[in-house]
This record gives sequence, structure tokens and C-alpha cells, in this order.
Amino acid sequence: MTSVEWRALQPGSRSGPHSIKQWQLDGIEHTPFSAEESRSGATTTRFSAWTPVTNKSSNQQLFQERTTLILHWFDLWTDKQRKYVLHQLLRRCSKSQLKFISDYFMEAVPITRLDFTTVLPRFLSIYILSFLNPMDLCAAAQVCWHWRFLAEQDCLWSPKCIRRGWFLPYNPSDNEYGAWKKHYVACAGSLDFLSPHEAADIYGTLNETLTEPEEQKERKTEHIIRQTIRETIVEHKRAALKNRRAWLANSLSGETYGSSVRQKSSMLPLSLRTTVLQLGDKYRLENISSMKEHRAQLNSILNLTVEKTWATSSMKTLPVSLPLKSQIRSSDHPPVHLLLVSSRIPAYELVLCGALVHVVPLLYDYSGMTLEALLSLVERAMEGRTVQSIGIMTEGSTEEICLIEGLSITEKTVLKPCVREFWERLCGWVVPASEAGTLDVFAPLAASVAGVELISILASLSGLNVRAPTGICTGSYQHILSDWSGKGDFPPLLYLREGPLLSWCTQAEWIEQSLVNLRNQLVPQLQLLSEESRGRTLGLFLWDHITLPLFTLKSEVTQVLIEGLVALLKEKSDNPLEFLGTFLLKICAEGTVKKHNLITVTKSVPYRLPGSIPAVPEGLLSDADWRDAVCRELLKSERAYVRLLQAIHTVYYIPLRAALDSNRAIISSANLLMLFSPLLDILECNNIFLQDLTEKMEEWSPLQCVGDTWVRFCTKLRAYTNFFNNYPTAIRTIDKCREMLPAFRAFLKRHTRTLATRMLSIQELFLSPSLRVEEYVTLLEALMLHTPPEHPDHTHLSSAFNTLVNYRSFIRKLKKTSDRDLKLLEAQRTIQSCPTLQEGGRYLITTQDIALLSCLNEDIVPSLRMYECVSELGLFLFNDALVLTERRVSHMPFRLAVNTSHTFLASIALHSLNLSEIVDTKYVQNAFRLESPKRQWICATDREEDKIRWLGALRSAINAAKHN
Repeated sequence: MTSVEWRALQPGSRSGPHSIKQWQLDGIEHTPFSAEESRSGATTTRFSAWTPVTNKSSNQQLFQERTTLILHWFDLWTDKQRKYVLHQLLRRCSKSQLKFISDYFMEAVPITRLDFTTVLPRFLSIYILSFLNPMDLCAAAQVCWHWRFLAEQDCLWSPKCIRRGWFLPYNPSDNEYGAWKKHYVACAGSLDFLSPHEAADIYGTLNETLTEPEEQKERKTEHIIRQTIRETIVEHKRAALKNRRAWLANSLSGETYGSSVRQKSSMLPLSLRTTVLQLGDKYRLENISSMKEHRAQLNSILNLTVEKTWATSSMKTLPVSLPLKSQIRSSDHPPVHLLLVSSRIPAYELVLCGALVHVVPLLYDYSGMTLEALLSLVERAMEGRTVQSIGIMTEGSTEEICLIEGLSITEKTVLKPCVREFWERLCGWVVPASEAGTLDVFAPLAASVAGVELISILASLSGLNVRAPTGICTGSYQHILSDWSGKGDFPPLLYLREGPLLSWCTQAEWIEQSLVNLRNQLVPQLQLLSEESRGRTLGLFLWDHITLPLFTLKSEVTQVLIEGLVALLKEKSDNPLEFLGTFLLKICAEGTVKKHNLITVTKSVPYRLPGSIPAVPEGLLSDADWRDAVCRELLKSERAYVRLLQAIHTVYYIPLRAALDSNRAIISSANLLMLFSPLLDILECNNIFLQDLTEKMEEWSPLQCVGDTWVRFCTKLRAYTNFFNNYPTAIRTIDKCREMLPAFRAFLKRHTRTLATRMLSIQELFLSPSLRVEEYVTLLEALMLHTPPEHPDHTHLSSAFNTLVNYRSFIRKLKKTSDRDLKLLEAQRTIQSCPTLQEGGRYLITTQDIALLSCLNEDIVPSLRMYECVSELGLFLFNDALVLTERRVSHMPFRLAVNTSHTFLASIALHSLNLSEIVDTKYVQNAFRLESPKRQWICATDREEDKIRWLGALRSAINAAKHN
């Protein structure tokens, strides 16, 4: 017994708050015992701190007694004391005991309703509420204050507003609550709508029953229509039987045509056969009297040149008899022309569609192509024929021809043995120069001294007349439409129709951007891209020929218009427009209104419609005249370029700066300076350049010098360098701000593709500096070509030209690096489970899909070996390695779409790779063998062209890797 219990049992001891009273012990049949019994240590001792473990019956009895005592105390305590004791007991319980208590309460008091917002985390509760519509969210906000707090979160209401185009006109502060919900309620409250009852009263309902007279009238109308159709069919059949010709009827008008029509139409229904015969009789009767005239017309048409292509199309619509057909077959065919089209040029699909009938267009792959493979493709296309001329449409500049990737034809590289052999073999399929055989290069080689030298070298190698555009026109590919060197007809019209040629030359870059998306997404994006193309065309026309932002009505014009409207109200004329026009002409004759020219056209350059081929300027015979034309083209294009830069400053920078200064920032100050600060420096630099050019052209003379202006401009190219170094970051910043800032997204939507920006987006406007540098080099080359060495301007022009050529190389290097990085990222995303491909100096050359073969028996001779296809692989050729992937093709149900996936299989270093060809047999075609130090792969392509192109690219890459 403890000392506390012992003192509690003494008669004279003081009672505590929890001391045991005698009346309490009587309720549990307690009998007092003496101290001797306590000191004897008997196991029957009660109320002792010691529990007799060995005696189970005593232990159980003692536990029951103490439990009864504690429960009795619990009944006497207050509510606060009970909670305190329960809290202390629960803290001392183990996990199993707490689990027992939880199961007990779940069984005794099951949970039937539970507020999930009090159990789940807040983000899960908001995610659940995001599936509710606006009306349900408003109802949920009326449950309690906690639910209202969750249901009015901006993350729930902002997507619903943005989806409907309701953008918040300001940025909510951190302490502002429920701004997007209030904005949604305000926008929805201003909408006009009809309730179902109101709509039913106005428009009726679909299940509205008709009255009996209306139903009878409708049935009668249907009966009359059906009866009319049956009678018409019967009359048609009777007339057909009466007018049918006798079989094998022979006449001048129906000698072969009628019999052929009967034979072909014998299996057709009766009404259709009769209709065909009636149409044939009609045409024969109309053409009997004019048969002689048609024969004479056709004989004259066949003697015309190929430019009269409308004649051949008209011949198809005329009924020709047998003698005329024999005359057509015996006539001479127009000469054949070969057009090599590189896949590198933008929108090459439009070029192929515009090829003429007598032109053989040959599209070749720019990436991974070799000169041998290109000659093989030309040989297969020619099939032993000779052509009148060969046109080469590929990328190039005024001093080089970018024929294939990694090889530029210049005056230094054209005399290499492999390049020289290529030109000699290629021009072997062309008729001699004495028979007007020509080689047409669509790069502006005739616009520079180096290009003219390259033309002369090509002419001596090929023995043909080599022609190229002068390239004085600026724009997308408009140098093709300029004057060409050499004699003869306009070369582009020998290969392409005028309409597609004009569309491609003026909008090739924009069409290429559309076609890239179109090739990837096809139909879903077709409507959007069509609208963008139309918008760019309209914006280009209005931008070049109508200066709408400069159009302002002066006070006297407004006053005259008001006077004319007042006079019109007084007169009450029958023709108001005629009266108003007469009134304005009368005022104009009196001299009160000055004539204003709202259309700005360069005075020195004649205006021409965009749908016509520019004529060769008359009188431009001397170098001074050519210098004048080039400088005026420079001034005109510089004005258009500065207008684009001013549009960026006016449309984008000024509103964003004003919003930032008024504490309603759309984007931060750091982003604003990072985006537009380099462009503002370029605008300042080009404004000075334009002012200097304008002053020079106002005092123009044959001895006028513009080279010093170019030299001063080249000293300020640091502004362009800052822009190009910052350009990738600027593009990423625009995309990031557009995604994260609704105010900036709404700002771009209001200002993108408007007339003030020439229907261009901000990303497209940011491309203008790089395009302008290319135009600068082209114009300088044309200017140097017509500036004699003894001219005082030649030295400065040469210095500026060298500076801009080096700067253009810098920009092209940046573009090439960016393109390589994009291709590498695309390959990394395409190949699943692929190691990291982004290593220093690595870039993708080309790809090829092949079939992996397995030889059934290698002991027999190679010509009799049989192979079976094991799997399909994909080959990704890099400059230092070859990656093999397992290619899987899966078809989508209920669709024609095909999904292709690549899984990483192996990678081989090129310096350890061996390549060998397998001779074609009747059992295997287009096969080759790849061998690494540990294993080998027998591969085959579907086409021979793919094998030639792939092996040429692979051999070149292996040789380059071994030399490095």
C-alpha cells in the first residue's frame, strides 16, 4: 500500500479533493484490514500498488475493483475534468489502442455526412470545385463562409472568363478577393438572352403539332411533287425511244463518235444513255458547219510557240475527227526543259504546281544529298533524252549557289575536280549553245562582280549560255522577276506559269511558314493559315501603296464637307451622291480646297500591279543610270523598313511604357527594356541612315557618293549585334509573358495583325532586321557592280561591302546554330529512352527509314542468298555517331492516321563504322551492310533513290569523322 493510500485510510487524516471516503468504500463491499496484515505481505492484500501477477484470480479481482473505483470518480467529475482525463489517457495510448477506439466509434456512431473541404487539402477541394459551372459555383458559395472562400477563388473564375474572351482590364492586388468572379458576373449581366418560354413564343418548338388543315395541305403538296416526277420520267423515256438512232448508223457527223458513245453507254441506265446521245447530237449539229474553220485554226495553233499554251487547252474542248487527230500526232512537240528544285527553298510545293507541261520538274533533298546522287536522279528523270535548257532553283546569293548541304558553288570551289565533273556531266544532257541551249540559275549571280565571274566560269565549263537575274529588286524572292543577263525570252516563264510564279516570288517566306504548319497539322490549321495569307497580302498592298496612318482631315476639309451636307438637306435632291460630288467639284474649282495625295508612290519608280511581270526599264544603259536605279531602290526599301521599326515603337512600346508609368503595368520594366531596347537603338541608327540617304538623293548626280553614308552606318552595327545576341531570349520572353500574363495576352490580341503592323505579328516584326541585312548586301553588290574602280565612291563602297558581308556571315552562323539545335531537340524528343544527344558540336545530318534483314543461309553464293525482314529500323545520322532506333507504326481505329514511334536501340561512333553495299539480286534490292566492332546490320531501303542519297551522306560523314 502506498503512503497516499495509507494516509487516506487514517481516521484523523485530512481529506483531499480525491481522497477515498468510507461511504464510497461501502458501495464496493470493502472490509477494513489491520496494519499487521499489510505488513505480512499476503497476496490477498487489496488496494495495493503491487499487483499479484502470479495469482491470476486476485489480479483480475483487483483490476475490476480499481476500474469500478475510477469509473465512480469519473461520474463525480465535472465536464472539464472529464475532458482533461480523457485527453491524458488518449495521449498515453499506443497506435493499436487508438485504432481500437476509432473502430469502436465508427461502429457505434457511423459517419453518414462529411464536409470534404475539412478533410482534403485546399488544392484538392479547389480542383473538385473547378468541374462546376458558374451557377453551381454561386450556389456552393452560399453554403458557408468557408465554402464561399473556396468558390470565389480567382483560379476558378479566370479560366471561365478567358475562355469567353472576357479579360480583366487591370491586375488585381494581392489583397483583392473575388475580382474575376465579379468581372464574370458583370460581363454575363450585360448579355442579351431569351428564356426557353420566350424563345418558344418567338421561334416555336420542334415538337409543335400542326393543325389538321395545315397537315392536309402539306400531304397534298408532297403528292403533287411525286406525281410530277413520275410523269416527267415517263415522258423522258418515251421521247428517248422515239429519237433513238438505228444501230450502226454511219454518217459524216456520227462516223466514230456515235458508235463509241453507244458502246460505252450500253451498260448505263436508259435515261443517262439518252442524255449522252442527245448531247452528242447537239454538239455534232453545231460543229458540222464550222469543221473547216476548226481545221484551219488547229493547223495555225500547232505552229505557234510554247508560250501560247491556251491553244492546247482549247483543242481539248473541240470535237476532232480522225484526219485532224492524225495531224495533231504528226506535229512537232515543244522542246523539253529540266527544272531542278531544291527542298531547301521555301514553299517548293507551289513551284512544282506551277510547272508547265513541257517542263520536267525534279525535286531533290537538300540535306544529305551528294553530287553523285543528284546526277543519278537526273539520269533517271531524263531517260536518255536531251533538253533545251536546265533551270536550277535553289538557295543562293549574289556570289554563290547553295546546291546541296555543305557545298556552295563559288568562283573558288567551281574548279574542284568533283564539282567540275558534275557541271560537265549535268550539261551533257542539254543541246549545244548553237541550238539555243541554256543554263538558267535562279540565284542573283549577275548582281555582283564575283557572281559575274562565276557565270563566265560556268559558261566555259558547260559550253552553254548561262543566265541569272540581276537581283536589284528587294523582297522575298523578287530578284527572279528582275532583269536577267543574256539574251532570249524571260527565263522564269519557260519553266513556270505566271500566276504561281508571282505568288511564290512575293510571298515565299510567308507561304513557307504556313506550309511548315500545314505539313504537320494539315486540315485543322488550313482555315487559319488561309486567313493569315490573305491578311498578309492585303496588309502588304495597303502598306506599300496607301499610307492610312498619315491620313488626317484638315479643318477646311471638314468645313467644306459640313457645308455640302447642309446644302444637300436644303435642296432635297433625288441623287444625293451626285449633288454632293458636284458641290465638292465646284468648291474645288474655286480653289478653296487643295488637292492632297493620299497614295504615296515613289516618284522615280513607276507603280506596277503585284500581278504583272516588271518590264525591263528603258534607258538604263550606262553605269550611272544603273547606280541611280539601285540607289532609288535602296531609298524606297529603307523607308519601308524604317516604317516597320516605327510600327514596333508606336504600336507596342509606347502603350506598354505608358501603362508602366501609370502604375498599371502590363509587363515588368525589366522585360520591357529587354524586348524593345535593342530595337529602339536600331531605329535610331536607321533613322540617321535614312536621313543621310534622302539628302544624297535630293542632290543626286553621276558623281554623287553614297559610300561614306554606308561607312558611317557600318560603324553603328553594334546595335544590330546586341539585338541578334538578345533575339532568342526576347522570343522566349514574349511567349512566356503571353502565357502567364492575361493582360499582355489581351494586349497582343488587340494589336497583332492590324493594318498598323502590316498584318504581321510581333514575332514576325522581330525578323525584319535579319532580312534587312541580307537586302543590304544584295543592294551593295548591285551598286558595286555598276561603280567603276576609278569612281570616287568605289573605295568606301568596297569597305562597307566587306563589313556587311562579314556581318551577314555572322548572322547566318547564328541561324545555322539555331536550326541545328532545334533539329537536335526534335530528335531527342522523337527517340524514346535515348541518351542525351546535346553534346558540344553535335548536329543532325539526315534520317532514313530502313528494313532490318536477316540472311537465312550465308554459306551459299551471294547471288542466291535469301533474306527475310526482321524488323523496321530508323537511322539518325549525326556528324560523329549513327543512332539506330526501333521503328513502330501503329494505326488509329476509325482513322487513316498513322503514328510512328522510335525507341533507342544502339549508337555507333562513325570512325569505327564500316559500310559495304550488297549487289541487287532477284531476292534483295537496295540493301547494304553496316558493321561495328561488335555486330553488324543488313539494311534495305524502299527506293533506290533513298539508298543513293543515304549512302552518299553516310560516306561523307564517315570520312569527315575519320579526318577529324
